[in-house]
Amino acid sequence: MTVQTEILTLIKQAKTIIIHRHQRPDPDAIGSQLGLADIIKTSFPDKRVLAPGKQYHGFDWLGQMDTVTEADYQDALVLVLDTANQPRVDGEFYNTGKQLVKIDHHPNDDAFGDPQWVDVDASSTSELVYQFYAASKDELTLTPNAARLLYAGIVGDTGRFLYDATKPSTMRAAAALMEAGADATAVNRIEDTITLPVARLSAYVYEHLTQLDSGAAYVILTNDIMDSFEIGDASTAGVVPLPGRIDTVQSWAIFVQQKEGDYRIRLRSKGPSINGVAKLHGGGGHPLASGAKAKDQAEIETVVRELDQVDRDYQKEV
Repeated sequence: MTVQTEILTLIKQAKTIIIHRHQRPDPDAIGSQLGLADIIKTSFPDKRVLAPGKQYHGFDWLGQMDTVTEADYQDALVLVLDTANQPRVDGEFYNTGKQLVKIDHHPNDDAFGDPQWVDVDASSTSELVYQFYAASKDELTLTPNAARLLYAGIVGDTGRFLYDATKPSTMRAAAALMEAGADATAVNRIEDTITLPVARLSAYVYEHLTQLDSGAAYVILTNDIMDSFEIGDASTAGVVPLPGRIDTVQSWAIFVQQKEGDYRIRLRSKGPSINGVAKLHGGGGHPLASGAKAKDQAEIETVVRELDQVDRDYQKEV
């Protein structure tokens, strides 16, 4: 029995299925969560399917989150999608159900759940959800809305198919989702659109980006800077890829100050593996895309030195 078949069997047996994703979501987190929820609801109308998590206005176009209580988890099958470690799960009751399943494409450093379906070679968790459907399409239904959600997740995590995670299987999944009703043009346009404040912040990032001789680069966005652009942390996702468009940049860090004073770190790379740096600072992720935290300016400087060393070591290897 494959893990996909095992998960489908658990879904068939459960009366209530609750699907979680990670905090501070991206299109893949929400797309995989709501896409799987749609597939299950349509395929098994008698089941109660809930998708909890904080609602973000910028993702209203993907769908609405459900409100849950602790009582909902009694005898429930809980699926946690696109979430590498338990502290990042959006929801406090996820581990109180009858059974917990993990579906993810991040490195499995926190091996929670049974069964676990973790494929680090997949472009996205949305691609895994499509594979789940494709493996049992005689029993499952893929609606145009589910196809749209999964396509949005794939597009988001591949950077419009620019990242190394894009494989032939990714393109085949995207094509199949388009054939199932996903409007690729509409989704691509939404994900590529930015607000005027984000456009102005983009100019600030390019103007204030510090680049080191190694190819490492970074920019620090303090609360004062964010307030001057009338923008919040959730909107900074639009500027994260920008340094990578510069031909001399190999890896980069975006430090975004939080209201509490510490910093969220978004790490990206075009070659050097940067998830080791992330793990040293309370984070993790993919070799070329990770996240971490820095408590103050001193830790920021430490991260920059480590990123610089990673790039110098990478230059020696190539």
